[in-house]
Amino acid sequence: YNFIVMNKTFNHIPPPKNIQELSTVNEDNARYYQTPNNRKYPSVTTVCGFEKAHFFAQWRKDNPEEARRTSERGNILHEALERYVNNEPVGELEKNEAMLFANMKRNVDRIDNVRAQEVALWSDTLRLAGRVDCVAEFDGKLSIIDFKGSTKRKSPSKISNYFCQATAYAIMWHEMMGEAIEQVVILISCEDGASQVFVKDPKDYVPELRRSILIYEAAMMRKAEQSELFND
Repeated sequence: YNFIVMNKTFNHIPPPKNIQELSTVNEDNARYYQTPNNRKYPSVTTVCGFEKAHFFAQWRKDNPEEARRTSERGNILHEALERYVNNEPVGELEKNEAMLFANMKRNVDRIDNVRAQEVALWSDTLRLAGRVDCVAEFDGKLSIIDFKGSTKRKSPSKISNYFCQATAYAIMWHEMMGEAIEQVVILISCEDGASQVFVKDPKDYVPELRRSILIYEAAMMRKAEQSELFND
């Protein structure tokens, strides 16, 4: 076990409006959120990852132990980073997670003026909902920030769904809070020792987000039509 020493104090700023917690329901291998106005929206992750969902489901089926390991790794890393940014002691982490945390820490230290962490956001315009990792300033610019652990380094072209998800959260934050998000930031800590930082303009990913939503909604419509035909 390695002990992580906290050595930065992050400033926290309350969000412009209170954020309500949302209840969730899992149906047909997808997560949905119930909004305060009683609408049920699919999760950002479900919609932006819809085209790759079959591939990852097959990979998890073929590699159950690795799928379990990487899922646990991601949960542990997220919890450690959330505590760190909340100015709470991180405590002891096992060797691999401690290394991932240490790799990412120098870039996490570029965060300040934290608005929110692990809160539910939604949009009646997008008809989506989800939980954002972090809304804060990164290098002085208000950002949607996502923390990722990875077995190997990522190419930007292979993780467009990450930028798509973060763009959805940027739109939700603006819609709910009235604050414009300047950039989306994906921080990735890799098991080979690399620490990756991707900073993007969310405006560049609005067309792809719109495309993902249309593909998902069309697939759900076809599924509903097929169900009606079967029931008839």
